[in-house]
Amino acid sequence: MKRTIKKITAAADALIRRRLTIECDTLPYRFQDIKAKKLLNWLQVEASTRLRPLAPWGFPTHLQIEPTNTCNLRCKLCPVSGEMHRPSGFMDTSLYRRLLDEIGEYVFLVLFWDWGEPFMHPSAFDMIALAHEKGIRVASSTNGHLFADPRRADEAIRCGLDTLIFAVDGITQETYEQYRHRGDLQKTLQGIRTIVERRKELKSATPLVNFRFIVMRHNEHEVEMLPSFARELGVDVLTLKTLNPSSDNTYGDRANAIEKKESPFLPQNPLYRRFVYNERGEPVRLKRNACRNLHNAATVHWNGTVCPCTYDYDERFVMGNLNNSPFREIWRGPAYRALRGKMRRNDPKNYFCYQCSYSFKGGSCIDETVRLPVFFNSSEAS
Repeated sequence: MKRTIKKITAAADALIRRRLTIECDTLPYRFQDIKAKKLLNWLQVEASTRLRPLAPWGFPTHLQIEPTNTCNLRCKLCPVSGEMHRPSGFMDTSLYRRLLDEIGEYVFLVLFWDWGEPFMHPSAFDMIALAHEKGIRVASSTNGHLFADPRRADEAIRCGLDTLIFAVDGITQETYEQYRHRGDLQKTLQGIRTIVERRKELKSATPLVNFRFIVMRHNEHEVEMLPSFARELGVDVLTLKTLNPSSDNTYGDRANAIEKKESPFLPQNPLYRRFVYNERGEPVRLKRNACRNLHNAATVHWNGTVCPCTYDYDERFVMGNLNNSPFREIWRGPAYRALRGKMRRNDPKNYFCYQCSYSFKGGSCIDETVRLPVFFNSSEAS
């Protein structure tokens, strides 16, 4: 009920004052003087996420863009480390430009990463700048190693990037490398310090620096030390994220990982576990998958493939490809319609959605997987 009232209030405020706050990863992104066309599209999309038509009444307000699926690390549960079988490569900047030219006027937020380290793309900062020029907010995530170079830090600041998440899952090398294989903690921390220092030198308010910590069994003992550790680095916010124990097995190729949601990385403290479990130790299933992606967001891989969400890392549910069709045709095309229909019926045969983390209590990446945000230098996203 509270969420419904909040949505109605936001819609009324948007209509009357042409302003809107969109929350992503617990961080609010505030928009003002929104153009009527963009605002109307948002209202149509919000209605679509509630009523779930086979063809949404608007175009995506969010885009997840994969600049590249190459990476300099080999994190333990990341598909890039072994589960992913599709080729690696870098997104053609002309394809990216065509996508933004086609639907950029409707988009509020671009998540500039999917699988891989986004800043390994040679034109990453130019791509972010292009979105910024179109009035789109951009958030990205990095393992931080590349930002020890002040030149890269300066580019990240000057391109207009709004939020930069540093994924740091340990405050000692011994803890850090248990999950982030091939990673160098000191290099990551130097990347954070460099961004913070150069941002101050350039007198810029952005990017907001988010110190992200995935809580796992081997690092949960460090959680109490994190606020002081992050504050000393000069970051803006600390966020704790729960582990998705089946992130490397979203297709259910290994049976027990989905049903039991078990992993040796799961923390012992239930506060830091993603799912709510019943007395039999089983994750509590929701009446229906709570995901909104099929109506308000799209994931685009480096090769132009449009997928329903980030969990389709191996492109088994291809909605279309931007090299062959415009996005508008794909968004309202037969592949998307069929998948939306299966999800609306809560079809158990649609294993990808039926056993997705969003189908279980506590599994929503929007509302429940990021715990206890601690703000230091700012109370809101830029």
